[in-house]
Amino acid sequence: MRHLKQKELETASRYLFLSMAITVIRQDRKHIQQGDFKIKEPYMELLGKMELEAREERKALRSKMEAQKLQVIESGRNDSFTSFLFLAHGYEEKRNYFNPAIRKKVETILFELMHNSLRRRRSLEPNASNDLPG
Repeated sequence: MRHLKQKELETASRYLFLSMAITVIRQDRKHIQQGDFKIKEPYMELLGKMELEAREERKALRSKMEAQKLQVIESGRNDSFTSFLFLAHGYEEKRNYFNPAIRKKVETILFELMHNSLRRRRSLEPNASNDLPG
C-alpha cells in the first residue's frame, strides 16, 4: 500500500538523487585534480558551480522534508537493485530502484546542473564570444 503522496515522493526522490549527484561531482573533482589534464581550471570551476547549485537545492529540499517529517534511508543493495526506505506520517514505504535507472536519474541531474551553470555564466558574460580570436 502506498502511503506517500506524489509530491512527497517527488521531493524525497529528488533529495536522494541530488545527494548522489553531489557525490559524483566530488569524485569527478578529485579525478580531475589528480589527473593529467593540461588545463584543469575550467573543469574545476564548472564542477564547483554545479556542486554549489546542487547543495543549495538539497538544503532547500532538506528543510522541506523536515517540515513534512519525511526521511529517506538506504536499506540495502545488491548487484541489480538498491532499496530505500521512505518514512512519512508514521508509515514506512520500501522502494526498490534498478541500479542502471539510478545511474540514469543521476546523469540527468548532472546534465541539468551543467546546463544551468553554463547558462548562468553566459548570462553574466554577454560578450564572452567576442573574446575569441577569429
